[in-house]
Amino acid sequence: MLSKVGVAYGTTNGSTARIAETIAEVLRKEGVLAEAVPARLVTDIESYDALVVGGGLYAGRWHKDARRFVRRHGRALAGRPLWFFSSGPLDASATEKDIPPVPGVRRAMTRLDVREHVTFGGCLEEGAKGFIARKIVSSGKGGDFRDFGQIEAWAARIGTELVSGAPAE
Repeated sequence: MLSKVGVAYGTTNGSTARIAETIAEVLRKEGVLAEAVPARLVTDIESYDALVVGGGLYAGRWHKDARRFVRRHGRALAGRPLWFFSSGPLDASATEKDIPPVPGVRRAMTRLDVREHVTFGGCLEEGAKGFIARKIVSSGKGGDFRDFGQIEAWAARIGTELVSGAPAE
């Protein structure tokens, strides 16, 4: 059994942080020692046997902290079980269908042999940081589109795979 899993994330308004915390919580229920940590605060990944890396999507790009994390730790990540997630669509599309990773994430997935990527719905609510985010909210296009059932099911599959050592169905 693996001893520790890091769930590193890049977030601006906290929505992706909540997804990462949920993933870590489910992994712990599955019997895996896991912690969610902001990607910008991770200086060394040697203590992690596997990683889940996620970022919010902004204008078709992964959050800068997630991109920098993958770049900074690329060599060490390549030798570990690794999963990616994105959060972003401000509608129900992520629950209704599989949304492929944006090009930059897809390239990193190929380079690092990522086991799986999933895109979850995003959340943008009153008080959001950033001019564009505030404009989206004020235009009525914000809201919380995260599907925690979907997030928990994905995390449970990862937990099963890590505990059993075999890919989950």
